[in-house]
Amino acid sequence: MYIPAHFAETRLVELHRIIRDNPLGMLVTHGSEGLDADHIPLEFDGSVGAHGTLIGHLARANTLWQRCPTGTQVMVVFRGTDAYISPNWYPSKHETHRQVPTWNYEVVHAHGTITVHDDERFARRVVALLTRRHEASEPKPWKMGDSEPESIDNMLQKIVGFEIAITSLVGKVKFSQNREARDRLGAADALDARGHQVIAQGMRALGGS
Repeated sequence: MYIPAHFAETRLVELHRIIRDNPLGMLVTHGSEGLDADHIPLEFDGSVGAHGTLIGHLARANTLWQRCPTGTQVMVVFRGTDAYISPNWYPSKHETHRQVPTWNYEVVHAHGTITVHDDERFARRVVALLTRRHEASEPKPWKMGDSEPESIDNMLQKIVGFEIAITSLVGKVKFSQNREARDRLGAADALDARGHQVIAQGMRALGGS
């Protein structure tokens, strides 16, 4: 990933935030058939190892767990907030007419080593953690105990768990840091008006603006 210095995100707390806020990771692998990518919700634990660990599960019918056995190097891409930026939103555009469109975004590439866990106990733990997290905001959160035990047992037989020990994190946050403050704030205001409050807030936070 190309990262100009002013867009590089190296703060571990921010890298972890992007991962936690955007748990649907794109798991990129490379095998005998070339590059492949799977989109999988992942549970992140930042307290394990120097960079954290990821756990998830996939359908047993998905051959990824056979094509990428334990020890395989993989990469997971976590995409955060993003938005198109029109040059018309820059006050300086109306003075110089030299600005062009761009796209602002935040992203983290997590590199690591995968470990396949083809056992029911691990798969059950993964499902429990993921549902506990993503059901938390529901008025009456669903849990595995709400389903018939036989149904859950049957489902668990059809999935395979895995864990990724993260060896490095590469982050990029492109929030118009290369623009003068009035242009960045002008773009943030335009995004805010169009419903992109999250990225607008992030752009305003730069430099204490």
